[in-house]
Amino acid sequence: MKNWQPIIFDLASENDRRTLEQLKTSGAVKSQVDDYEEQVKELFQINNPPLVFDRNFDQLFTAHWQTLIKENPAEKQGRWAYFPWLATLVHILEDVEFQKVRTARNRELITAAEQEKFYDKTVGVAGMSVGSSVVLAIILQGGARHIKLADHDQMVLSNLNRIRSGIQYLGLPKVEMTARQIYEINPYAEVEIFPAGLTAENMGNFFNGLDIMIDEIDNLAVKYLIREQARRRRLPVVMAADNGDSGVVDIERYDLDPNTPFFHDRMGEVTYESLKSLDKFGIGQMIARHIGKENEPPRMRQSLDAMGKTIVSWPQLGGTALLNGSVVAYCVRKIATGEPLETNRAIISLDEKLDPNYRKK
Repeated sequence: MKNWQPIIFDLASENDRRTLEQLKTSGAVKSQVDDYEEQVKELFQINNPPLVFDRNFDQLFTAHWQTLIKENPAEKQGRWAYFPWLATLVHILEDVEFQKVRTARNRELITAAEQEKFYDKTVGVAGMSVGSSVVLAIILQGGARHIKLADHDQMVLSNLNRIRSGIQYLGLPKVEMTARQIYEINPYAEVEIFPAGLTAENMGNFFNGLDIMIDEIDNLAVKYLIREQARRRRLPVVMAADNGDSGVVDIERYDLDPNTPFFHDRMGEVTYESLKSLDKFGIGQMIARHIGKENEPPRMRQSLDAMGKTIVSWPQLGGTALLNGSVVAYCVRKIATGEPLETNRAIISLDEKLDPNYRKK
């Protein structure tokens, strides 16, 4: 049993009933959640919109529910998801019905056809700082059933200014923390984790089967390898950088044009070896060059100058991480559904939109 992955039981199966009973007997199940009837009610509403405002709706649903449980006891309907890290068992709808109800409020902002395309894509996300916010936004919108996660770090206290997590996860690998969050929203997801992070050795395996690549790592040399793989396989790469209260979103469509320059040439002529040789200060300078001085808020510029003097790393804000997560999820959905999308860069600036003195600075 993996401590970051749920177990799905079908109690119509005698073998699953026996296995679950053994799990309960062992004391592994501490709590049980069963609002299955309410889920069926929501499904009934979604399948019968004209009935929702009928004064007799409750009676109509009760009759429907009684028919269902007469044919098959409620506990044998749907599925039961066991979450080992929560020691909790939850009664849920079967996969297709579960996704239908979970994404019902997306309609018609996302059409049924678009939702299916979005869900069917396999997305790779490397770097679980901004990346964990990206994953959350994608999953909340009903995207990417299959997700690959890569990060070599563990959760530490200073991460909690920008990663949606809790102190109970301190010391846990970030990929496991993120996988748990995915499964708690969609137990039917298929998550692969790479707790060693992305390396030259596992890069090919990580890219196998991908449709879209999200790059949120700090290692510039590995970023270069990501683009080599993306160009070879003709896959789009989306990357968002926290920049004070702004997000810098870069989109490289190697799926449309394999001759797209790496990083859109913003770093100049670089190679894997030249990027690999940079120290932390060199990395910071190269990132600043990539973002562009014209896009740096004054406080961000001051912070970069203070690295190694009064602060230990470049600063990031939780609100910006969430902003970037939403923006990258938007890009992933547009790519998945084949809709028009910027192919170079977008600056999403809260200061520009909300600070009345922005133009004076």
